[in-house]
Amino acid sequence: MKKILIVDDQKLVLLSLEKCLTDLGYDVKSTNNVYDAIAAYDTYQPNLVIVDINMPVLPNYENLLEVVNVNDKASGLEVVKYIKKIKKQDTPVMILSGNTEETIISKGFELGVEDYMKKPVSLTEIGVRVKRLIGSVETSNINIENTNRYIQRGCVGVVIPCYNEEERLLGDEFKAFVHKNLGYHLCFVNDGSKDNTLAVLEELRKGKEDYISIYDCEKNGGKAEAVRLGMLHLAAQNQYDYIGFLDADLSTNFDDFQDLVTTISTSKFQIVSGSRMSRMGADITKESARAIISKTINFIIRKTLGMEINDTQCGAKIMTKEIVENTFQSKFMTKWLFDVEIFMRMKKVYGSKKAQELICEQPLKRWIHADGSKLSMKDSVKIVGQIGQIALHYR
Repeated sequence: MKKILIVDDQKLVLLSLEKCLTDLGYDVKSTNNVYDAIAAYDTYQPNLVIVDINMPVLPNYENLLEVVNVNDKASGLEVVKYIKKIKKQDTPVMILSGNTEETIISKGFELGVEDYMKKPVSLTEIGVRVKRLIGSVETSNINIENTNRYIQRGCVGVVIPCYNEEERLLGDEFKAFVHKNLGYHLCFVNDGSKDNTLAVLEELRKGKEDYISIYDCEKNGGKAEAVRLGMLHLAAQNQYDYIGFLDADLSTNFDDFQDLVTTISTSKFQIVSGSRMSRMGADITKESARAIISKTINFIIRKTLGMEINDTQCGAKIMTKEIVENTFQSKFMTKWLFDVEIFMRMKKVYGSKKAQELICEQPLKRWIHADGSKLSMKDSVKIVGQIGQIALHYR
């Protein structure tokens, strides 16, 4: 049986590749760091090695430090160097990476890699390239389940707060999304629901346990606390490049959310926030009073923040783990305005000018008001008072 060694520090990638290649009939072994990969290469003697480039360096393998000169920015190349230069083996090596730096790609080919695949890439394409390098296995068959499934450039954790969301979770959108997009993990936070939300979530998770998880809060603590606990839960895991949150009603849909992820992964921003402002003009004719109130509240928030952010309250944001660790450690003061508090906390940590440079506000292409999601006029009045509390607390 032909053997493949996979090296990647992200669990979601390893799981997806393992299943795909096993389904094709190959024997597969996985490692999540450079040192274990080098040790596994000698003992496993694979016919093909698939390796990621950017992986964290682990300092606790001193016995291998003499033969590996680890480059912190491209540590996966050390596996290539070990196979091609130190061991002088002709084992085919395929790089699968989100790293698109030309110097790194060139270095890989200089070291002797046979193929370089840039994420995102489909499982179907990976299978075809593997067969080209080492041939197919007699027992291998195309698994229909693996078609139209993609490994993303990075791994993303998404928190979805749920309070009495039983009916909204009954559709197939969430399962279909994680089935296709293998770099995403959805963490549903059950915020002390009194209906059957938890049971629905458990059913939703069946068969997708590696891509869907449930953080269960026995008592309702409000959306702010549900999001905070979910974000900290995901930040405690090493595999996510970015962590964000999204409303269970999908008022911001997955296509728009993926656009936010694309922006943060291809820029120096550390938080990308969805904005509904471009759609507000269409709402004025239908609900002029509500639209005027919303714009007035946004104006007050901008003056309070001292930053030109037009829409802080959109329930879709993506950020780096650093932002999560710096702004989510303590409870938020307010029930609805925790988004404003995130920006206020960023100002305290980074200073006003630097914080503004780290924030990107991106207009949404689609946004809907789901039934039951609107704040009442009474709630809108309360928000003004809460803005005042925030201004005093964070001044």
